[in-house]
Amino acid sequence: MIYQKEIRLSSYPRGFHLVTGEIEKNLPKLPETGVLNVHIKHTSAAITLNENADPSVRTDFENFMNKLIPENDPVYIHTLEGPDDMPAHIKSSLFGQSLNIPISHGRLNLGTWQGIYLCEFRNRGGSRGVVLTVMGE
Repeated sequence: MIYQKEIRLSSYPRGFHLVTGEIEKNLPKLPETGVLNVHIKHTSAAITLNENADPSVRTDFENFMNKLIPENDPVYIHTLEGPDDMPAHIKSSLFGQSLNIPISHGRLNLGTWQGIYLCEFRNRGGSRGVVLTVMGE
């Protein structure tokens, strides 16, 4: 079985947002075993797995990334799209645009405390396109 669907995630403000439910509601009945690839089609946002229970983890990610890669750094040349744009590109490359999640027993095989994050690095990134590809048997 190979299944592919392109979806639009809700528009989120800058930050790290748990989107596991949005992803799962757009999936078909999953195969017994396989892999889900989640690919975000943007260069100023990312997708990652991390803590799904305590929202302070997402706040800490945002605070740390803003400290590590600040806006208005004088070394940036790409500045025409605003002070949040070049830092968003760098953050996006560090986190990445794709995840592979195993499918076992017809379900996403996530750890107990794992959830899928949309990492929105722009102040107003808007709705984000995501490609979901299920491969399995």
